Amino acid sequence: MADKKNFILRLDADVYKLLEKWAADEFRSVNGQLEWIIHQQLRAAGRMAGKMEERRKGGREDGGKEEGKKGGKEEGKKEEGKKGQ
Repeated sequence: MADKKNFILRLDADVYKLLEKWAADEFRSVNGQLEWIIHQQLRAAGRMAGKMEERRKGGREDGGKEEGKKGGKEEGKKEEGKKGQ
């Protein structure tokens, strides 16, 4: 796992309460929710690419999914075959 950088973040109390509720709704810690939000926005802005994105996916090009599993390479091949029928 990559080293993590610690830093202090000051938030408005109301914003923190909203963030805390959102995190609880998704069974995450506030820290985990902040990391998820930041990663989502970095991807959306096209700023998370290359090795950093691969590391986030577990180092696999297919997003960490095994062949034959739902969403894996094998399922994609099956779907292609169905389209041609």
